Amino acid sequence: MMKQREMNRDWIATARTLSEALPYLQRYDGSIVVIKLGGHAMGSDEAMETFARDVVLMQQVGVNPVIVHGGGPMINQMLEKLDIKSEFVNGKRVTDETTMEVVEMVLSGRVNKRIVQAINGQGGKAVGLSGKDAGLITCDPADPALGLVGNPTEINPSILHTLFRDDAIPVIAPLGAGRNGETYNINGDTAAGAIAAALKADRLLLLTDIDGVRDATGEVVTELTADQIREMTREGVIAGGMIPKTETALAAIDGGVRAVVILDGRAPNAVLLELYTEHGAGSLIRAR
Repeated sequence: MMKQREMNRDWIATARTLSEALPYLQRYDGSIVVIKLGGHAMGSDEAMETFARDVVLMQQVGVNPVIVHGGGPMINQMLEKLDIKSEFVNGKRVTDETTMEVVEMVLSGRVNKRIVQAINGQGGKAVGLSGKDAGLITCDPADPALGLVGNPTEINPSILHTLFRDDAIPVIAPLGAGRNGETYNINGDTAAGAIAAALKADRLLLLTDIDGVRDATGEVVTELTADQIREMTREGVIAGGMIPKTETALAAIDGGVRAVVILDGRAPNAVLLELYTEHGAGSLIRAR
């Protein structure tokens, strides 16, 4: 009898959660949400399955999700396995043609298809592509000293709108084409921000292995403005690996994205918590 009452309470709590989500379901109906899935946030097969289920649920309730993924740890593993040495300039990997072949193989192959398979396994219709496909991302060299590392200069999102109309979920590897046919490796956050800006996305979610932007006391700040981000960076509160993420956020907002959220992609159902609950997750950054 006790067990039955406990089960009833669980079902009632579930129903209440669904009911309370209604304003958020209405809020995001028809919107575009770009999700950057970092290599460290991909985690186990179970975590990938949960993420894929969340993405399919988002689409079922009216959101157009776009996944842009990284894959740094997987690239490192493959380079080590092939005994290919890497040079670094100012902490960034120099990408020569040999390294670029490995990067493209891992990102467009192993990593991209794992995400596509996971989403399709949950009943979605994911389509894997890279920024080289259909002229999606055109790049210029980010820094000649880094070789084939690119900076997005032109985004043509027409293929993404075509996929939206067909109820497909784009899964994009952060590679781009140069003006002379070169293949460029792009920082995943940078690629996601550029795509989100071109789509005028409602949200850009940067899923990583940290739980948000921290203040000087070490506490996660749940909401920030662009001006606060700039001030915290000047004061050195935002430093290290958080700087490129907040720079991506500011560039995306300047490009027309309504808000950017930096959150821990390893947390179960992080995307659903952010979009469909009052609690939210991570640090939300707005223009003002």
